[in-house]
Order: sequence, then C-alpha cells, then structure tokens
Amino acid sequence: MTISMVISRLTQPLINISSVSPKINVTTLPRQKENVVLVMGATGAGKSRLSIDLATRFPAEIINSDKMQVYEGLDIVTNKITEEEQRGVPHHLLGTQNPYSDFTASNFCEMALLAIETIRGRGKLPIIVGGSNTFLEALIDDDDYKFRSRYDFCCLWVDVHMPVLHSYVAERVDQMFDKGMVSELRPFFNPKGDYSRGIRKAIGVPEFDRYFRREAQADEETRQRLLEEALREMKENTQKLAGKQLGKIHILKDVKRWKIQRVDATSVFRKRGEEEEANEEWRKTVAEPSAMIVDQFLCNLTPTKSGVSSGLRLVSLESAIASSSHLQSLGAHSCPV
Repeated sequence: MTISMVISRLTQPLINISSVSPKINVTTLPRQKENVVLVMGATGAGKSRLSIDLATRFPAEIINSDKMQVYEGLDIVTNKITEEEQRGVPHHLLGTQNPYSDFTASNFCEMALLAIETIRGRGKLPIIVGGSNTFLEALIDDDDYKFRSRYDFCCLWVDVHMPVLHSYVAERVDQMFDKGMVSELRPFFNPKGDYSRGIRKAIGVPEFDRYFRREAQADEETRQRLLEEALREMKENTQKLAGKQLGKIHILKDVKRWKIQRVDATSVFRKRGEEEEANEEWRKTVAEPSAMIVDQFLCNLTPTKSGVSSGLRLVSLESAIASSSHLQSLGAHSCPV
C-alpha cells in the first residue's frame, strides 16, 4: 500500500454506525475468500509431481488427501512421496496416523481444515493433493458449508489415457517389488485375515495374504507361483482403482458440476524410458500450463461463471498453454496467494 493511499483512506469521513438506519452489523460484512488449490487424478497419474512443481513456484504447503498415505508405514506399497522428492516443501497428513486405526472422511475434513487455516496463517497457499476423491468431496461439499463459505478453490485434474496408465501402474508394481515391497509388507500380514481396518486395506496387503500364509511350508516353485499371483492381483486391483477414481472425477465434474481443469499427461507417459524427452514434455504440457492456471486463479483474472456456485474461477487451459512459454520470464508470481 502506498503512502498516498494510506493518507487518502485516513482523510475519508468516518461513518457513525449508530446513526445509520438500518443498523449495520459489522461482524456480518462479507469478507474475501481465501485461495486453495486441489490436485486430483487417478493413481499413478503424476499428482504428487505436479503438486511439488506448483509448491516450488508459489509459496505453498501441501496437504495429503490419499486415504492410505495418511497412515504411518508402508511407504513403498502406498507410494508415499519421498523426502528427497518433497524438495523441502512442508507436507501435512502424510504418514501421521496410527496404521491400525480407521481414518475417516470426517477425520480428514477436520484435520484438513485445521491445516488449511494454519497454512493460510503463514501467508502460504494450501495445495491439497491425493487420489481419494471421497475425501475431497466430503471436504468441499460438506453440509455445514465450512469450506465453501471461506475458500475459493482451483481444481486441477492430471489425466492419463487409461490404457497407457494401466501399463504404467503395472510397471510400477514391479518397481515396488524391486525396492523391497515384500519385506515391507511382511509385518502387516494378519493370520486372522482381517484387512478391513487402517493401512491393512491398502492394495498389496490383502493380495499377499496367501503368499505369507504358505511361504514357510511351500517349495521354491510354489513360492514363486504364489508371488507371481500376488503381484498380478496387485496390478489388476491398482488398475481397477484407477478406473474407479476416474469415474468419481467424472461424477464431480459432470453431475456435481465442479469446475475442474483437465491437464492431459498422456504424452509424457508415452515417452517414459526417455527421461530427458519425458521431462521436457511434462514441463511443456503439464507443469507450465498448470502453473499459469493457478497464477491466473490467484490474480482473479477470470470471474466465476454466472450461476455456478462452485467457488472456482475457471481459466481456459488452452489459454494457459498458449501463455505458458512466458512463465520463465514471470519468475515469482505477482499476485498474493
């Protein structure tokens, strides 16, 4: 605020509230909503990567909304972002909960709202990221209007053509195996076969039940067969989860009328194995357009579409892509978070 603006404000006549009729209740005057960014998408689509890209471009902190990654343990199986990958960005609700307790949507809403308030209090942008769309729906569309009454949100959907994503998540299971997934899973084997609570519901835990149950007595050939069956079930169930998550996103977008910006990362995945080319494709088609969308959202350059009470200021993805070549020259964004 400039000195002239301050002087101008100070020289304005003061209003005698008591003399105004009808009386104004100053505690009910509308206040400007604060900003929150959501990053959603099917498992394996690149949500965490995009959230870090955004959080290192804007002053931001990340809130995890994956219902399995909230639990402590099974970092490989649940694909938790590593400390190195976090690049110093603070994360909330990531590996913080008792793995043997049930963390419900209600628990998430309560703790996410507290995290949002804490992050906003530090003058930073909350970025909520994860594949558990039921958690996001419970937060955004709560009956008490706690979220929408206080926050505007910009929703980014990282999408990948499903056959391409299916191929990738199958490869990812093999990579998890190479990283030591079986040893990580073994302590969570439950001889009673109860996989209905906490982190034991994670894909990988129930699928390895038969393997752990029989490995001590089985011969090498049988153990190998049981291992291959468990890995195959993991791949199939992960692919089913991706389809279920995609279906939920379409419900939020087409039925509940959330204004969601789809960012297509398919071309990036088609270049996997060619690291340099894939990274460049990610920057050009995902990271920079998404950053432009968020920058325009924070600058409030495009108003909410008339008649839609989504809380989202819709920005054209095509416009963002066209403008993304200028992002490097922008440096730090110019609008408050």
